[in-house]
Amino acid sequence: MSLINAFSRRPFRPTGNTIKTRFLILSDTHTCDVVAPKHYADVALHCGDLTQRSKMSEFRKSLALLNSINSPLKLVIPGNHDFTLDETLFRGGNFKTRQLLSTKESEMEYGRTGDAIALMEEAREAGIIYLKEGTHHFKLDNGASLKLFASPYIPSLLEWGFRYEPSEGHKYEIEEGTDLVMTHCPPKGILDANYQGDEVGCRHLFEAVARIRPRLHCFGHSHEGWGAKLVAWRGDAASKRPSRMTDVDEYHSVLVQHLDGLRRSGQDDEKVVEEKTEMARAAYNERCYRTSHCSGDKHPIIFGRKTLFINAAMKGSRDDEYAMHLPWLVDAELPVANAD
Repeated sequence: MSLINAFSRRPFRPTGNTIKTRFLILSDTHTCDVVAPKHYADVALHCGDLTQRSKMSEFRKSLALLNSINSPLKLVIPGNHDFTLDETLFRGGNFKTRQLLSTKESEMEYGRTGDAIALMEEAREAGIIYLKEGTHHFKLDNGASLKLFASPYIPSLLEWGFRYEPSEGHKYEIEEGTDLVMTHCPPKGILDANYQGDEVGCRHLFEAVARIRPRLHCFGHSHEGWGAKLVAWRGDAASKRPSRMTDVDEYHSVLVQHLDGLRRSGQDDEKVVEEKTEMARAAYNERCYRTSHCSGDKHPIIFGRKTLFINAAMKGSRDDEYAMHLPWLVDAELPVANAD
């Protein structure tokens, strides 16, 4: 496939040892009626919660959405709502929804153990790749190399899928040189606010990401946290126990966009309301929010120095001005793949 820039429709050219790569990032679609943007992306990423109740029909609808995306490679992880993909939990019989499987009708809705996973893996032929936790390597059609770490796990006291006890934590084994981290859970303190304003991200995930400092970290789960932030790191290496207070250089970090940047407030003057309205109208007409962080851009990603964090949770609140949030279309640079 030719290296196509969906904005200019001209070929991408490698810059030094990197090549410009376009990502379409979405999460928490929850089987809502989502229309995919028409823009081409080298890689599409879905960060979990494809479904609302983990029914087989919901997975089929989500796969149809993914299939409609204009990208040769679509990478998917589950979220806590997609509990039938969590074989250990689903097989164990201690999950409350397991009670629904006592009848033939319910089994037809939710499938048997392994049915949902089989459905996801069958989609590989269409370029939709279901990822389990761990490190994955891809050579992209545009000539770039992508080293990605994926994990669906979240801290929770409730009996969701892919959960762990917050007090026990989880070991996110992100390798050195990882370009992109793809999780369902947000890291602690970064785009992780819930509707009550509480930080629901994971401290252990933040620590792992802060030590590796990838180019991008994309996630969802916290719907109210939708947005993007280019985080500047302090020093040449992480502290002994990384935290936002000790390891993030807020002065040199940039909040690219957040829900408050699109919502109109009674405290906004007429000019601000007009600017927000026009910005939101333009983005929603394109069905995505676009941002670019390549060499030559105003705010480039600097591998090891600056990481772009993306919360792509799309389902909003019924009472919100924007009941559906936009997916992200992100330009970034990846290393050129070796000839072999």
